[in-house]
Amino acid sequence: MSSSTLAASTARRGSDYARLSRRVAEAGLLDRRPSRYAVRIVGTLGAFLAGWVLVAMVGDSWWQLATAVVMAVATTQVAFLGHDAGHRQMFRRRGPSEAAGLIAGNLAVGLSYGWWVDKHNRHHANPNHADDDPDVGAGVLVWTDEQVMATRGLGRWMARRQAWLFFPLLLLEGLALHVASIRALTDRGPDGSWRVPMRHRVVEALLLVVHTVGYVGLLLAVMSPGKALVFATIHQALWGLYMGCAFAPNHKGMLMPTDEDDLDYLRKQVLTSRNVAGGRLVDLALGGLNYQIEHHLFPNMPRGNLRRARPLVQAYCAEQGIPYAETGLIDSYRQGLAHLHAVGRPLREG
Repeated sequence: MSSSTLAASTARRGSDYARLSRRVAEAGLLDRRPSRYAVRIVGTLGAFLAGWVLVAMVGDSWWQLATAVVMAVATTQVAFLGHDAGHRQMFRRRGPSEAAGLIAGNLAVGLSYGWWVDKHNRHHANPNHADDDPDVGAGVLVWTDEQVMATRGLGRWMARRQAWLFFPLLLLEGLALHVASIRALTDRGPDGSWRVPMRHRVVEALLLVVHTVGYVGLLLAVMSPGKALVFATIHQALWGLYMGCAFAPNHKGMLMPTDEDDLDYLRKQVLTSRNVAGGRLVDLALGGLNYQIEHHLFPNMPRGNLRRARPLVQAYCAEQGIPYAETGLIDSYRQGLAHLHAVGRPLREG
């Protein structure tokens, strides 16, 4: 193919997203929905606060094990609000979006909003790229042949069994998010500069302190130290599990592009993402992230519009001959676990 032909092909493909974007905008699907979000915010935060009132009312009782489960669900729903705020789905202006994100993330959940936004934006820019997407970088789990062959010691043992360990490891995800938030707020590079850029570092740190003091203080005020420890363990473990189960179906087991792949924005986002089919209950449980293809194509689209955008995007992908991946929730986990199992195979057979 000549350079002029390649340039023309790239320009045509680049315009594919522009045509889809115009269709979506003309359908009004990028318009903010402030009244809907007001109801969602009041309902979600109301349920979250009501849950803590319930904790105080139950008092020093082993029934707190059940309230810990309730609070894990409520905490994840608040975290979904922080996700929406980070993408400016709620408000067009940065100020109100950041205020909502700091309240939902730092104050309510104990998660650094600034750290998460930086990490999540890098994920959206290069989804499933092993070198550029922090969500699939080498860590406790490995996602590519190169990563698995670089493992040593305990990491190598875990990589062999990582599909079996995936869900148990998610029980530690909540703790890992708290630790990462603190590190992001305090870590400096060798030159003294902050490793993670944040606009409101002092405010974030203060809100995390308020969250921690309030969390620990409330638990110790209404129950014995032993019950408080058990409550916190169950709450944080199930919150991490729920968060992981909400985000895991979206990209795991999908295409993992490299620098050699020639993908325009439309194809990069669609081919690396997977939708999870289901009704309103699935929408609520996954915070709208089950429409991952539409969310990645239009990150600032209000959550409530993603369902309406789905048939439009699906039809357009069919026109362009682009595979549109959608499956059920259980099958999405199966595909993700199958990928993890396949990556670890060389170590099991070696």
